[in-house]
Amino acid sequence: MTDLDKTDQQWRELLSEDEYRICRRQGTERAFSGEYWDTRAEGCYHCRCCGAVLFHSAAKYDSGSGWPSFYQAEEETNITTVVDESHGMARVEVRCSNCASHLGHVFEDGPPPTGQRYCINSASLKHKQSGGPEQ
Repeated sequence: MTDLDKTDQQWRELLSEDEYRICRRQGTERAFSGEYWDTRAEGCYHCRCCGAVLFHSAAKYDSGSGWPSFYQAEEETNITTVVDESHGMARVEVRCSNCASHLGHVFEDGPPPTGQRYCINSASLKHKQSGGPEQ
């Protein structure tokens, strides 16, 4: 069974209530409340649902938004974007290409060199320090 083959009930059993709401139902955590919004540890950020490598700490920066922000993906092929027209606005949603987990949104107001701001929910991520265990 692949990650995409999991039933809704299987996802509910694997994830906490907040992780399920955010990752599988396109929810959002409150600003400045997530585990990684101000983490400075080196390493990679992986998809919480399937473990795919998404972002590296070298591309993480403080956007002032209260969510972990990155100016580029570590593995572009592991990121999928779709237009999100919920809440009366058009935004670009970011999903994991492997398991379709909702990660957050990407905006065109980030720093050089890309000008992008991947605004990602901590609940969608697992951090693995360089040479260390997942956190």
